[in-house]
Amino acid sequence: MMRAALAGLLILLAGLAGAQDNSGLDRLSTRDDLRGWEPVGRVDIENGGFCTGALIAADLVLTAAHCVFAPDGSVVDAGRITFRAGLADGVSLAESAVSRTIVSPDYRPIEPAPPAVIARDVALLQLADPIPSSVISPFMVALPGSGTEVSVVSYAAGREDALSWQRVCKVLARQDGLIAVDCDVTFGASGAPVLDRSGYRAKIVSIISVGAELDGKEIAVGMELPELVASLKDALRRGEATSVAATDAPGTVGKRIVLGGENDTGAKFVTP
Repeated sequence: MMRAALAGLLILLAGLAGAQDNSGLDRLSTRDDLRGWEPVGRVDIENGGFCTGALIAADLVLTAAHCVFAPDGSVVDAGRITFRAGLADGVSLAESAVSRTIVSPDYRPIEPAPPAVIARDVALLQLADPIPSSVISPFMVALPGSGTEVSVVSYAAGREDALSWQRVCKVLARQDGLIAVDCDVTFGASGAPVLDRSGYRAKIVSIISVGAELDGKEIAVGMELPELVASLKDALRRGEATSVAATDAPGTVGKRIVLGGENDTGAKFVTP
């Protein structure tokens, strides 16, 4: 899957070897540690797995589309999803149930995922209880800048109890709306924000969709966001949704989907 998805994108640069000056992972477990990263949280699925997400509005969380699908391709009921901002050792800065989810109508939860699917692996989660900007100020979404350094903040298997921050990792290549980075991510990091910190405040320039180990090095792939995020916001305003929590849809009963294992949702990681 990874080789097909990165055809052309991962003509691994001679400079890839020079990417070894990436920083390690810092555990963000205190209020001081979390300062500036409060919008990032864990997206928990009842009886399922987890992903990483980030607030981009008081009532909107950005994450990966495959996080809201079950292994059989059915949609996870929005009522089974909870967002926990800044979760660290069982305590979150704020949390809310999810009332609606939406993904692009062109997205399909298929394996192996071709580049066009990875480019649309984006979901918005609308929160039942908005988190005021006075409590947590959302991130902005932007196109990548011209620099090659980014940061990633994520939860992942083995470090799911608190956020980990990789201060510096590298953009390896960009092509056809896809972005390859050599950041340290694994299961659970799907939807984690890839951040450009060159300005006054970090901006989300991509999210983690798929990852792999290539020639002994960690590779992750995301996508450009602004156009797709704007279209998903417009769809929500029109009342469209991929899933609506049962409590938000009078007269309907949400379908309960039981996932089979802890990694049934989360990052799609393969070894090419």
